[in-house]
This record gives sequence, structure tokens and C-alpha cells, in this order.
Amino acid sequence: MELIQQLSQELKLRPAQVEAAVRLLDEGNTIPFIARYRKEMTDSLDDAALRDLSDRLEYLRNLQKRREEVIRSITEQEKLTPELEAAIQAAGTLAEVEDLYRPYKPKRRTRGSIAREKGLEPLAAAIRAQNTLREPLSMAAEYVNPEKGVETAEDALSGAMDIIAEDISDDGEIRKALRLLIHRAAVVTATGDSTENTTYKMYYDFKEPVSRIAPHRVLAINRGEKEGFLKTAIVLEEEKALEAIRRKTVTANNACGRAVMEAAADSWKRLIAPSMENETFRELFENASEQAIRVFAENLHHLLMQPPLTGHVVLGWDPGYRNGCKLAVVDATGRVLDTAVVYPTQPFNKIAETKRKVTDLLKKHKVTVISIGNGTASRESEKIVAELIAESGLPVQYAIVSEAGASVYSASKLASEEFPEYDVNLRSAVSIARRLQDPLAELVKIDPKAIGIGQYQHDMPPARLDAALAGVVESCVNSVGVDLNTASPSLLGHIAGINAAIAKNIVAYREENGGFTARPQLLKVPKLGKKAYEQCAGFLRISGGKNPLDATAVHPESYPIAEKLLTLCGCALTDIGADKMKELPAMAEKMGYKKLAEQLSAGEPTIRDIIAELQKPGRDPRESLPPTVLRSDVLEMKDLKPEMELTGTVRNVVDFGAFVDIGVHEDGLVHISQLGEKYVKHPSEVLKVGDIVRVKVLEVDQKRGRISLTMRGVKQSAQM
Repeated sequence: MELIQQLSQELKLRPAQVEAAVRLLDEGNTIPFIARYRKEMTDSLDDAALRDLSDRLEYLRNLQKRREEVIRSITEQEKLTPELEAAIQAAGTLAEVEDLYRPYKPKRRTRGSIAREKGLEPLAAAIRAQNTLREPLSMAAEYVNPEKGVETAEDALSGAMDIIAEDISDDGEIRKALRLLIHRAAVVTATGDSTENTTYKMYYDFKEPVSRIAPHRVLAINRGEKEGFLKTAIVLEEEKALEAIRRKTVTANNACGRAVMEAAADSWKRLIAPSMENETFRELFENASEQAIRVFAENLHHLLMQPPLTGHVVLGWDPGYRNGCKLAVVDATGRVLDTAVVYPTQPFNKIAETKRKVTDLLKKHKVTVISIGNGTASRESEKIVAELIAESGLPVQYAIVSEAGASVYSASKLASEEFPEYDVNLRSAVSIARRLQDPLAELVKIDPKAIGIGQYQHDMPPARLDAALAGVVESCVNSVGVDLNTASPSLLGHIAGINAAIAKNIVAYREENGGFTARPQLLKVPKLGKKAYEQCAGFLRISGGKNPLDATAVHPESYPIAEKLLTLCGCALTDIGADKMKELPAMAEKMGYKKLAEQLSAGEPTIRDIIAELQKPGRDPRESLPPTVLRSDVLEMKDLKPEMELTGTVRNVVDFGAFVDIGVHEDGLVHISQLGEKYVKHPSEVLKVGDIVRVKVLEVDQKRGRISLTMRGVKQSAQM
């Protein structure tokens, strides 16, 4: 119950919500399932809130586990006191637990441990007590012992000072005070001097307070140091540190007190400062990483949830030079109809031949959209496509699509299984076409880190990044749902309760037995048991099956409720999705949702969800988002002039601004200071990946390929 109370206070949730969510998670329920089908139990906690709760729950349980390990270790040493045990149990972070454990942690041999082996611990304790007027050196004379390697009084005093310095370094209270001081008063510095590299030039003489340094700067100097261009440090005025230590160690103005002061100075320089510098950098990096992972995860969510371009035959165009441009035509379902390779760019320049071949493909397959990858030779390809559209008069438009990850996918085992008949380059063209048709279905095949929508993602802790991004993909796939009879194993593998092995078994089952006609058939799939069925069934749709409810997000466990609801309203299963269903909300309001819920023995949230599904079965939440911007003419960087207003698509959101595709080869940057008239703490407050925005050109640097944009003073459309 203490854990429940702590989570409740930290996350600002009611204890009953937390208790229900923790119980459901412990029972093996997935987050998408809890968020969608257990709203009554958690009082409608959404996916994001449940993931935050799950992450914090795991941390607190690991913290408690570590507390128990530390207490057990100190108990085995017969050094545990009631006060120490209480302090360990009260420690709120892993760092605090480790501080308390530090004096009892098995260590490698140190100057202090060697002095203890020589029997000098009593001398150190006597000096640190500071309750005598004797000189430390005269006290040390009593500990001279040549047999133990203590030849002189000076040797004894030096050893005792090493013990005191180590004890000060191991004192949890002192380290806690210094940690607070560092966060309040220390400065992060970076220095460098390289004529070879200009990437880190702004950090060659850099200083910023620990308390105020921006996360993206932490990541930048961390990478700069790794690459050998920067030297970094945490700088705290020595006198401030020593004053903090003295307050907790020096109790008398005598010779022993002065000896303790001297040991404190040695402890700070030799032991505490280096370890706390490492700890501070580690904490800054961890916090910056968490921020970067949050931004990456949010960008990925919006990228995956971009609206699909349905009903179009698409020609995917993977630009290139020496190996030509690879083309693939796919129908409205993503099936490959045709492929080709053309050579319009250097060194071949077969422009006329390319236009002829492409025009033939467009006419033959009634292509309506061309999807051009934004990589090498993209600008030349775009120019040729725009000319071709203008010259042919065909009703065709084009879009520039990020091809990040396309080469990773095309060379993967998954791609070779999906397209064994095509070479790697043609697979990329197929991926570029399909990611315009259905970004979610195509991008789930690619490692999110290869998609290129974050900042410093390759520097992040891999396990933490993978877990966060996997959660985003799972959330997106389940919120949209998938067609059980057409979904790829990659897509099925992200459905709640289904892993990669079960996904392959589902595909194998439908290939062997034909398409699924009812959700309960899933129980015949090898390794898909009752628990997995409970978790996944509501997210898997069957169009044209035996039961119309199988095409909706209504969970099979709620079919009796849905059927009773339809009967109460004078409707039948065959009416699902018909105009008649539009009257359901009004009828439910008239009856009263509370009364209706009691009558149907269900919760109000479930009733509302069922009514929404009966009106529009299998509705796609992506439909309400701004559509992809399609173009028919080309714009080059030389065409841009200051004050020019353009419409663009947000491609990436980072800590310092947002990158916007305005139809030229390079994305323009809207700096955080240019996002609007009001102060913005983080760009994600006002923009997300996929947003369609109006921007104004501030500056164009053709030499460096940089475009500066602003949204200040620019009227946005209603859809933003």
C-alpha cells in the first residue's frame, strides 16, 4: 500500500486508479488492452499515463530490491544498526541508497584500507573526535610499528589522514550536501581547439551552470568528448566545497580540527571531486537522454500516425546516380505491379529516355501519385518528375518522402522473405511507395532508430530507447487496429498479446486454411492461448466475416452487451455502420447513459466506446489528421527569398526547434524562438511531426545548405 500511495502522489492519480492499474499489469495484461478495455477499472487511464505508471513502478520495485540487497549485505557484516536500516528504507533514490552503502561496500585495496590493515583506525578515530589538545603527531607516535610497516610517527599520521579522507568521502550526508551544492553552484565547461572539425566549434570555450544547461547541449558535448574534439569538466569553487565538508566534519578549533580540515581538502581533491564529476555528468546525460527519448518517441508517434494515402496507385522512386533511379509501381493495396530502373542523373543523363519510360508506367497502371525518396539525387529526380507532369498533362502529383531506413529494410531478412524476386535497390523503391500509402504498416518493418526523427539517438542507452520506441509502435498499431486477413507478420507482431512467433503462426494458419471468418478461430493458431486471445482479439479486424462485430473494435467479451444495446434501440447486427446508427448517441442520451449502463451490466465508458464503433466500425483515428501535401511543380533553394511565405510539413521536432519540408531539397529550421509570439518552453508544445504549417523565409545560406524559417506573424490554417 505504501507503493500505491507513493505512485498516487507522484503521478497525481487516485489510489484506486493506481491499485487497479498495478493489479492489471501484474496479472500480465498489456497496456493497450488495459487502456482500451479496462476503463472502468482504472477510471479511463490512457496509454501514456499507464506507461508512465509502469515505468515508475518498475523503478520503485528495483529501488526496494536494492534496499533489501544492501540491508542484507550490511547485516552479514554485522554492522547494521536500527538507524542505518531506517535511513536505507527511507532513501528515495538509488543514488541515496548507494551513498549509505558506500562505507560498507567491499572495496579494492586503497590507501585508507592499507592504513587500516596497519592498525591505524583507532588513531584516525581519535583525531577525528577532536576532543583533545594533543598534537596529532604526538598521538601518532604511539602507533609506530615497524613490523606492520609503520616506521615513524609521520607514517602513522599519514595513514590515519588517509583513513579520515576515505571516511569523509564515504559519508552519505556529506555526499548528499555536495551533490546539492554542485547542482546549485557548479558549472559545466568544455574546451577544444580543432581546425579539422567545426561541428563542435561553439563548445570550444563553453561554460554553463549545471542547473541550467539544456539537454541537447549535454548530448552535444558528450558526443564531442567521445569523438576526441572536446575536454569537459564540472567546475565548483574549491572553497565552497570545502566549506560544505567542514560544516559536517570540523567540530573544534584545535590541532586535530586542523588535521581533519587538511584531510577534508585531500578527500575533496583526490576522492570526492573526481567521482562526483563522473556522477554529475552521468546524471546530466541520463536526464538529457530521457528528454531526447521522449522527443524521439513523440516524433515517432506522430510519424506513424500520419494519415494513409488510400485508393491511389503509387510509383515509388528511389533516386540515385551511378546505379540509376529505381522505380516500383504498387496498387492501392500495396501489391507490386511493375518495376524499372532509369538513368536520368549523372553520369548517364538519359533524361528523355527516363521521361518516356516513366510516362509509359504512369499510363499503363493509371498511377496518380509519385513518391520520391529524399536521399541522394532527390533534387534532380524531383525536377524531372515536375517537368514530366507538366509536359504530359497526366493527372499525377508527387510527394517527397523521407527514405530514412529504406535501405536498412531492403537489406533485411524480412525484405528478402517478402520480395525474394527483387534485388535490394528495387525493394527500397517499394518501401518508398508503400510508406506514402500507409506509413504505419510500412514503418513498423524498420528499426525506429533508423528512421531519423530524433536527436543523438545513437548515443542513447540502447535498452531504454528500444523499450520506449517499442511502446510507441505498440500504442500506434493497437490504436489503429489491423486487418487480420491482410496484415503482415511485422504489423501483427506489435498487436497486444502477440509476439513475432505467434504473428508468423497467424500468417501460416491463414495461408493453410484460408482467411479468418471469425475471431474465435484465433484460438486454433499454435501458441495463441486464451490470455493472448483476450489481449489481442479487439485489435484484430475481420471484414466480411460471420459476425459484423468482428470488423469493429468491440471486444468479443462485450458482444452480448453490444447485441442487447442494438435490440434496445430497435436495431440489428446488419445495421452496423449504416445511417441508422447515427441516431444511437441521441437515443443513448435520451435513455441516460447511467441507466443504460445499469441495464446492460456494463460501465459507461464501455457503452460509449461500443456506440462509437457501431456508428463507424473499425474507424481509423488517422483519418482526422491533415493529409499529405502533394505537389506538381518543383521549388529550388535559389528560388527562396526572405519574407516568402510557404506551406510545409514538419519532419522532425528537436529541443531547439523544428525542421520543416517546404518543397526544396533541404528542410528549413524554425528555431524555438521563431515558433510564435508567445514564449515556448519546448517545440513539442506547438508542433508535431506531420503538421502542415505556414512559414516565412528568414534567411537562405546556399553555401551551407541551410534555410532559416519563422512562424511569427504568419497566419496558420485551421487544420494546424
